[in-house]
Amino acid sequence: MTSLDGQRGLYYPFHLCHERTLRRLLEDYDSVHFMDYMALQLTPMSGTTAHPDRMGDGYAKLVASGRIIQGYSVSGPLDADMTVAVDRDLSDQEWRASFHHALLDDRRFQRGLFNLSHGVLIGSSLVPGPAVLLRLTEESRKHQPFTVQDLRRLSRQRPSSAEAYDYEYGFALVKTAAALRYAVGLCKIHGLEGVTDSVVHYRLLDLTLAREGLLVQHRCINREGY
Repeated sequence: MTSLDGQRGLYYPFHLCHERTLRRLLEDYDSVHFMDYMALQLTPMSGTTAHPDRMGDGYAKLVASGRIIQGYSVSGPLDADMTVAVDRDLSDQEWRASFHHALLDDRRFQRGLFNLSHGVLIGSSLVPGPAVLLRLTEESRKHQPFTVQDLRRLSRQRPSSAEAYDYEYGFALVKTAAALRYAVGLCKIHGLEGVTDSVVHYRLLDLTLAREGLLVQHRCINREGY
């Protein structure tokens, strides 16, 4: 992975962005960097499947010129350090409250974590999306303790209906925290500035950085009309 000299931005927390966002990023940065799709492996038998698409698939000239840089892998099992870091976010009540309120009120944030437009498989039952959201956003979940190990335990068993909702909520927490933690690591290693068009993810990352005194530059660009 090579890039132009000058200002370099890492788009987070997703592996793709809207075309209008990309246009704005290219105005601000000499090169825009993208993570690959994050496929988390909770246990050898459970996790998510990687998507083969990359941001540069439709922009071959920008990849060839070094304006788009891709190929940062963030898939696989969480190592010990990442597990501890994610657990710190999940135990932070302010972080958890911001996550929960966003899941309740921000439709774009909801869509990034759950496909609620169709039925959702909860345990062995197909449940309508709106009903799933009501269960996931119950106030008690905001205060329910979660760790990566809790999620691994749930993934190894056939959870009851109630535990199936715990699993879905916990997996959303872990995916969100891990994506932000990977962004922090890449920014620090490669000297990149984090940039997002998601106010929610910007706020969550800012809480993490402030809590732990991490010096990582990041910013949020506002999406208007798209």
